Amino acid sequence: MLDHCDRSDFRTQFTRDPAALRRHPALVLNADFRPLSYYPLSLWPWQEAIKAVCLDRVTILAEYDEVVRSQRQAIKIPSVVVLKDYVRPQKRVAFTRFNLFLRDEFKCQYCGAKGDLTFDHVIPRSRGGVTSWENVVAACSPCNLRKANKPLARSGLTLQKPARRPSPEEMQRTGRRFPPGHLHESWMDFLYWDTELEA
Repeated sequence: MLDHCDRSDFRTQFTRDPAALRRHPALVLNADFRPLSYYPLSLWPWQEAIKAVCLDRVTILAEYDEVVRSQRQAIKIPSVVVLKDYVRPQKRVAFTRFNLFLRDEFKCQYCGAKGDLTFDHVIPRSRGGVTSWENVVAACSPCNLRKANKPLARSGLTLQKPARRPSPEEMQRTGRRFPPGHLHESWMDFLYWDTELEA
């Protein structure tokens, strides 16, 4: 395992496979010691973290107690790593279902309900509405059915806030409010160190 480190560039790849992250994920920080991403939180499976260590692409900042062994050595599994080379943040937010739900804080933009979410075109496609940040919102199934293909003014529904394209900074702030189910204690100093302190 430790002797077979491939040369692929995985610095900016965030895993979205929950199964790979069930055991000993590593928090990945950019060279400025901030997480590469909060949406989703930049985590690597432990195998990827060890590959990065082998390739001298990261520095280990914290470790789990568990050890993995090869024929030649034993290494503690990293829990926090920092990249040696800075990765420039993205300048635009991709228009994806996950990012749309994150922008809308995982709640219906008509009634505020959480769960059973889909998305709705504010101006229906049948009336010329386009699929864009400015015309699509998260909606619960009952509100989506109630609105159907009616214009917003005739549906009896109102938007809680206007649909608009979010900035990467806004998405980072929102993403911090929705951490993954598992946060290892060694991550906490690196996740919220730049949060404004309460008086």
